[in-house]
Amino acid sequence: MDGGTLGALADLVLPRTCAGCGIPGVLLCRRCAGLLALPRPATPRRFPWGFPPTVAAGAYRGPVVPVVNAFKDRGLAELAGPLGTALALAVAVAAAAVPERRGPVVLVPVPSSRAALRTRGRDHVRELADRAVTELGGAGLPAAQLPLLGRSGRVRDSAGLSAAQRRANLAGTFVPRPDVGPVPAGALLVLVDDVVTSGATLTEAAAVLTSAAAAERPPVLAAVVAATPRRRSDGGDLRVVR
Repeated sequence: MDGGTLGALADLVLPRTCAGCGIPGVLLCRRCAGLLALPRPATPRRFPWGFPPTVAAGAYRGPVVPVVNAFKDRGLAELAGPLGTALALAVAVAAAAVPERRGPVVLVPVPSSRAALRTRGRDHVRELADRAVTELGGAGLPAAQLPLLGRSGRVRDSAGLSAAQRRANLAGTFVPRPDVGPVPAGALLVLVDDVVTSGATLTEAAAVLTSAAAAERPPVLAAVVAATPRRRSDGGDLRVVR
């Protein structure tokens, strides 16, 4: 019995509903998928010093929130397809800002903590990176995925911490992995993650990558599936004007 048949039988028992809005019949409806095809610069409310130029495929609000959480924490692995496509879009937009690059685009997944890996039983960011590499290659943009960063030490839960406290909490967390590589000559390094909120994680990871990078390599960029919108003083969201 093939995977398609098993999927059809599963739908009879547990009918599919959109992970974003809940309408029946699809894993992710076109409207919700479209919310992850609106690339924009990620703009944390207080930019940490050293925050890398970051592109998000969409805003982390509304239906996007349950979609990301369904993949990340509820184990809905099929969402790796559309979320990986969204990440590929963000990577492509980020890479377009460096037209003089000579080598491939190298996606560097932000590593999850050991506790998160144990809880989820998988590395969801690497899954997204792998799918994004496939999408980018199919679109004619040479890309690869290299896990250049590892984790060191324990990090306490960041819930309720300010941006500065998050950064301090993450200090020394990421380390270069000497067992991975080499990085292709002329490669553009793009950090990838699922969501950016305060920017502390990407800032710390980018600092480690930058210190380990060759002097002639372009600056480290970043791409994410979604970014928490920056609030205006009138309570609205700052959006990209197209």
